[in-house]
Amino acid sequence: MSITLSSAALPVFQTALSNLLHCLEKAEASAAMRQFSPEVFCASRLAPDMLPFTAQIRIACDVAKNGTARLAGIEAPKFEDNETTFAELKARITKTLDWLATVPADRIDGREDADITFPVGREKTRTMKGQAYLLHWALPNVYFHVTTAYALLRHNGVELGKADFLTGAQGVN
Repeated sequence: MSITLSSAALPVFQTALSNLLHCLEKAEASAAMRQFSPEVFCASRLAPDMLPFTAQIRIACDVAKNGTARLAGIEAPKFEDNETTFAELKARITKTLDWLATVPADRIDGREDADITFPVGREKTRTMKGQAYLLHWALPNVYFHVTTAYALLRHNGVELGKADFLTGAQGVN
């Protein structure tokens, strides 16, 4: 079986976000065990000039949904970017996963050479072919923000390991 654009996008985004959801659940359990609110994690940063944990979750979700929509040539749902609690962040991940599950593979497949124009920063855009956009922009961005969220939780004492990042609640077989 050959790799299609949809098979390189949808299950990868779904796995990354599902595993991120698992990490948030472990963070909630860690906070409960250590007797503090998991919302303490929401403002955490590794450096003063980086976006906080909440933004890492929002952006990971946005890149997955907007990237999928651009690849499929459809409109992505709009989210408000107003999450401040762990419950709201988990709901955002779940909404994104639910929407990704509705995108038919045949809307994406065959669009490897389609021009994808997307915002870069506040005032610029960039155009890439569909396959290049997925492989060199969307997937790396999702991994960047999921990895950063993982690192923030680890930095704050949540017992996470590589298996949590790679396989989430399913564990290593």
